[in-house]
Amino acid sequence: MSEDKRRGGGDEVEDGGPGLSYMPFVMMEELLDKLRLLEYEKEFSKKMNLKPVNRHYFAIQTNPGEQFYMFTSLAAWLLNKAGRPFDQPQEYDDPNATISSILDEVRKFGHPIDFPPSKLKPGWGEHCIYILDRLADEALKSIGFSWKRPQYPEEEMDEENIVEDDSELTLNEIEKSMALAHSDVEEADDDEPILDLEGMKRLNQNKTFESSKPEEILESTTDAADWKLEVERVMPQLRVTIRTDNKDWRVHLEQMHQHHDGIKTSLNESKVHLDKLQDEISRTLEKIASREKYINSQLEHLLVTFRQAQDVLAETKEKYRQASGGVTERSRLLAEITEELEKIKQEMDERGSSMTDGAPLVKIKQAIQALKKENTQMDIRAGVVEHILLQAKLKDKTLVNKQVHSTSAGNDGFII
Repeated sequence: MSEDKRRGGGDEVEDGGPGLSYMPFVMMEELLDKLRLLEYEKEFSKKMNLKPVNRHYFAIQTNPGEQFYMFTSLAAWLLNKAGRPFDQPQEYDDPNATISSILDEVRKFGHPIDFPPSKLKPGWGEHCIYILDRLADEALKSIGFSWKRPQYPEEEMDEENIVEDDSELTLNEIEKSMALAHSDVEEADDDEPILDLEGMKRLNQNKTFESSKPEEILESTTDAADWKLEVERVMPQLRVTIRTDNKDWRVHLEQMHQHHDGIKTSLNESKVHLDKLQDEISRTLEKIASREKYINSQLEHLLVTFRQAQDVLAETKEKYRQASGGVTERSRLLAEITEELEKIKQEMDERGSSMTDGAPLVKIKQAIQALKKENTQMDIRAGVVEHILLQAKLKDKTLVNKQVHSTSAGNDGFII
């Protein structure tokens, strides 16, 4: 699966199947494994005094503020591990500036970024996991880590444990018993005296003498039921069990023959059923084809009528589309005219209300009266000022007259 599909949006989830919505959980577990390889618990969590993240930390929303701080801090630590100096983000830094700086560093590594930076603001989701996963890969490359091929343990074939029954005889026991019997016979032969020719003749004479006696008819006195019981009791001891070795090629060959025979029999049985099923399906298809032809022949005139109706419907839709376009234009003009009419009505209402309203007239009258009062007061003040000026002029004249009289009197005395 490609990285784009793993980081795909909602449309890609629909294309990729329902299981793609659980891909962030898988990516988060892979990221956690890489972080553990980088020993982030010692070098990051303990130094930053933070709790280690769990395997679903960035896949599920829990606390956006805390998750965003953890995301930016981990990204900065991974960039430093990858050999790119990056300042540790603080709590009051601008999140947009921090995100843009992290994305610039990721682009410098050559990884494509085909999503907007706002996807990283929540601090959780597949896009955050993608950025951290790429940075973790670069950090692992920086420290020289390489994935090795897995070493699978050699599987040992378990030998079938056969429970040995005391009532059954094995091949080894039979061989042992035969060897013991043979040794007993040899010992017995060693102990018995060896007969010479004369002894053999005497033995034969005794046998012929005994055989000349009349023999009685041999009849069995054993019950048949007891005989069957004894046979059933002794039968398990007469079985010979040979232990099979799973590594023996004969066993595998025998199993191959058995499976081959089983497949052959199953194939023959299945072939019969499949042939019957094929015949039934072919007959059903022929019936369906004939039924379709019959229905088409019966409904030919209806199909022609339906096609004509479809053509008429298409023409009607085209006319309706053209008419609806004209209606839309006229509706727009009507809306503009209605808006202008509303403005004119509003202006007329304002003017009518101002013409019928007596408040401005009352205000004008009050203003006129105030102006009259002010004029009266101004007249009074002007009269007072004129009176004061007249008195001042009179005083000036009296003073001038006095000065003139005094000067004239002085001159007269000087003349005398």
